[in-house]
Amino acid sequence: MSLTDKIKKEIEERLDSEVRKYESLSGGCISNAYRLTMSSGQKYLLKINDNTPTDMFEKEAHGLNELQKADAVRVPGAKIYSTNYLVTEFIESGRKSNSFFSGFGRGFAGLHKYTNSSFGFYEDNYIGSTPQKNLTEDNEDKDWIKFYFNKRLLFQLLLCEKNGLADEDLRKKFGRLESRVSDILKDSQEQPSLLHGDLWSGNYMVDEHGNACIIDPAVYYGHREADLAMTRLFGGYSEDFYKSYNESFPLKDGWEYRENIYKLYHVLNHLNLFGRAYYSQALSLISFYL
Repeated sequence: MSLTDKIKKEIEERLDSEVRKYESLSGGCISNAYRLTMSSGQKYLLKINDNTPTDMFEKEAHGLNELQKADAVRVPGAKIYSTNYLVTEFIESGRKSNSFFSGFGRGFAGLHKYTNSSFGFYEDNYIGSTPQKNLTEDNEDKDWIKFYFNKRLLFQLLLCEKNGLADEDLRKKFGRLESRVSDILKDSQEQPSLLHGDLWSGNYMVDEHGNACIIDPAVYYGHREADLAMTRLFGGYSEDFYKSYNESFPLKDGWEYRENIYKLYHVLNHLNLFGRAYYSQALSLISFYL
């Protein structure tokens, strides 16, 4: 979707400033992106898409605002949103400083030190374009194992079935995994941490000072190992990141063993989003525990 005159006028009215210049940016995999330069000289990032769920940009704005509460890693502030666009602070891109990953690791640990009394979030949101269930029932907000299995793994498996991607082998092995989840995740309980929710290498950028800025969140409060597992799924993070993180906020023993069950959520989501290319990887992650 392009920047229409109607949307341009609406943005100008809501920001009380005229759009003097807009430039198309590359890199968005779901939405089109533009850099807006206003008559005030202020620059903003515009994400625009009329094929997303009507509340997707609202939920993204809420996630960005929640991440900013931790004041730990730079996050672009959300300014305004509508059903088909989101306007945020524009952050200039730079080059990684020599201490980029060590600083990022410390900042990410700081994010996870921002905690809540309950698992989940005050609203459901999205991971990519897939719904992400955060509203809880039956004491899930106080039980991480129950929350993670029901709202993350089981939800994705049911979506795989709906999409015709779950054959008998996947369903059978998933059923065996269900009986082992409590044992796999035992002794790992911690206070619910604020999570980015979808932090792969495409969801951070380098700002003009050479430091990390995190974008495109799928926010909720959960186990911090789930966030770290996603950073390891597709690469893009140096060992300095993990070293400085663990120095700032040491992980509990056994995190390496639990990592695959947290990767599984994202691989099942990719299976639902992109198809059977991720089937074998999902089956392999399940089989690791069987």
